[in-house]
Amino acid sequence: MSHDAGRNGQPSGLRLVIGGNRGIGLALVEAQLGKPEVSGVIATHRPAADLSELSKLSRQYAKKLRLLPLDVTSDSSVQAFGRFLASQSAGIDLAIHAAGLLHDKEITPEKSLSQCDSGHLTRLFQVNSIGPLMVAGELLPIQARNQRFTFAALSAMVGSIGDNRLGGWYGYRASKSALNQFIRTLAIECKMKHPRAAIVAIHPGTTDTRLSRPFQKNVQDGMLYTPEVTAKRLLDVLEGIDENRSGEFLNWDGNTIPW
Repeated sequence: MSHDAGRNGQPSGLRLVIGGNRGIGLALVEAQLGKPEVSGVIATHRPAADLSELSKLSRQYAKKLRLLPLDVTSDSSVQAFGRFLASQSAGIDLAIHAAGLLHDKEITPEKSLSQCDSGHLTRLFQVNSIGPLMVAGELLPIQARNQRFTFAALSAMVGSIGDNRLGGWYGYRASKSALNQFIRTLAIECKMKHPRAAIVAIHPGTTDTRLSRPFQKNVQDGMLYTPEVTAKRLLDVLEGIDENRSGEFLNWDGNTIPW
């Protein structure tokens, strides 16, 4: 999968989804595969991930979908990912970092300071903050200076310091706040190095996925969305922005969220 159109500033038609094997990431992969203007989708997944759904899409879109293992917390894995990207001569039109961590078998959102664990906090920052920045570090060198492209990282409303009125969830909140600062800082650098790039953080809204399932009882009626609805709304926003919105923290409806 190598495309040559993007080096002159024109769209290459190539898309990238980090964390594309489940939830919102999987829905983003499927939604983009169905778009005629999209020539190819690269979907990354953790090396040990369940690929059953992605494999179905791969059979359906054999010439359009490329699956790639990536552990965003492993330097060697990120570097191997960078070597693959270097072979994509036309660059990427839209890259969406959808991989994230809220809870797993060991980590659960903290209700109080007494529940904070340094190892768990470190893991949350590795996945939610540092991982997306390292991925961006491999993506940007393959992009032509005057190429129009978008790099979006899925953030969360709870990462907004200005919107924090409930407390709790120390690690997840702070790791998403750090992600937002990374995105803002990267966007400022890219105004010089990639002046036509849009570098944004975006809140997808509460979506019915494994990530949110243990906490859905507190969601208001009508405010829990399917991954398919979320993917469509995110793409509607991300496909419609340009460099003038770079550095913003966007809501799923395109409005800005306070830092």
